[in-house]
Amino acid sequence: MATQTSSGTPSKIKTGAKLGIFTLMIMNIVAVVSLRGLPAEAEYGMSSAFYYLFAALVFLIPVSLVAAELAAMFPYQQGGMFRWIGEAFGSKAGFLGIWLQWVESTIWFPTVLTFGAVSLAFIGMDHVADSHLAANRFYTLAVVLAIYWIATLISMKGLGWVGKVSKIGGIVGTIIPVIILVVCAGVYLATGGHSEMNFHGDFIPDFSKFDNIVLAASIFLFYAGMEMSGVHVRQINNPAVNYPKAVFGGALVTVLIFVLGTYALGIIIPAKDINLVQSLLVGFDNYFEAFHMNWFTPIIAIALAFGVLAGVLTWVAGPSKGILAVGQAGYLPPFFQKTNKAGVQKNILLVQGLAVTVLSLLFVVMPTVQSFYQILSQLTVLLYLIAYLLMFMAVIRLRYTMKNAKRPFRIGSKGNWLLWVVAGVGLAGSLLAFVLSFFPPDQISMGSTSVWYGVLFGGVALFVILPFVILAFRKKSWIDPNSDFVPFHWQKDPASQAALEKAREAFEAEEKDGQ
Repeated sequence: MATQTSSGTPSKIKTGAKLGIFTLMIMNIVAVVSLRGLPAEAEYGMSSAFYYLFAALVFLIPVSLVAAELAAMFPYQQGGMFRWIGEAFGSKAGFLGIWLQWVESTIWFPTVLTFGAVSLAFIGMDHVADSHLAANRFYTLAVVLAIYWIATLISMKGLGWVGKVSKIGGIVGTIIPVIILVVCAGVYLATGGHSEMNFHGDFIPDFSKFDNIVLAASIFLFYAGMEMSGVHVRQINNPAVNYPKAVFGGALVTVLIFVLGTYALGIIIPAKDINLVQSLLVGFDNYFEAFHMNWFTPIIAIALAFGVLAGVLTWVAGPSKGILAVGQAGYLPPFFQKTNKAGVQKNILLVQGLAVTVLSLLFVVMPTVQSFYQILSQLTVLLYLIAYLLMFMAVIRLRYTMKNAKRPFRIGSKGNWLLWVVAGVGLAGSLLAFVLSFFPPDQISMGSTSVWYGVLFGGVALFVILPFVILAFRKKSWIDPNSDFVPFHWQKDPASQAALEKAREAFEAEEKDGQ
């Protein structure tokens, strides 16, 4: 990343070692795949694969390719979503994008930690008692808050441990368990086990049942996060050829994990008995009971909980770091720019922790843990999709406002027609998912629908308006004089243009040295 010292002299920009196709593909898989959402789609039987494939085509692949082009355009300008959207539509829109990405991750924590709490509940050997414990709201609340604040305290100590735990946890807590689940399903069927899933069912869903489409809309968030790999485009040999291979390879493996994992659950659990929170652990338990391996359930439960901790650690430290960079550029008050001795954004993490605590307390007012899980998941989808809508529109606009900019990775070698297809499909898919996510699914007991609509409409309105309220009170004194934030291309004042040119020269010099 290009930086400047406080004196205005550009520092070197390190591009790092080159990444191979397989390495980048594994990074994409670990960043995106989470097993907690499999039960939501297992209800649909054979047609669940249709939803996974549809979401991959209209969302996963467009997000990956668009992020690759945007990241390649701005390899030394920090900010991520803030940079990409801000270059196209101005700093206010850019701030909205990065803000929603951070808020979305904050709201996401209680949902993923609910899955972690359920996993820990199944450590015991009395599975009936474990199931009752997992459904207890007060137990779930206690575990969610305990794990989250432990993760926050670890994050306060720096990224060293966060990186190690995330890498190991992604493999141990996600990839290995899904392999075990799929193998168990195959062995179970091969040895004469009865399948609860009708393999002769329809692959194409019944679109006359609107409720089926509504619940399936949440699948889009299963693929969220693939845009993060776009920051590595400059670290790939021949990115125009190798990045698409890594994207499509990662997308294929991701879809296979989701499809096979969902089918594996559908084989062992009747659709009417599927619970969005508990069914993954119940599925493992049912298979192990059939194989007389009940002792293995606690091991899987611990592994899944470890995977949750790894994911939480990554996301506690990630988006909040982006908010810190934006804040130091003068878009947030000095309070949110404070760091500890380890350089960690301590105040942002504390505010984030308080927000997670308040959201988690909703456990006591929702009728069931499952309904709480679903409503927060839907709010997360809505907020993240707004950021994605802005990103898709930004890449199209930048093709015309920055048509001469270098694009080491470009969607379409000539003209803009392929970009319009890719970004247009992503834009339409995201908009469809956004609209559908407002409708409450009949499959889940939500209690009063007024709570559902109140949380979703109120939550979206609140979090979209808040960044503009913050910017309305913005002061010049908020700008950190030591900030290395590279100016936007549309900032035409001499100082900004000089800083931008120095950052570009530093990056090009570093690239030349690395060749």
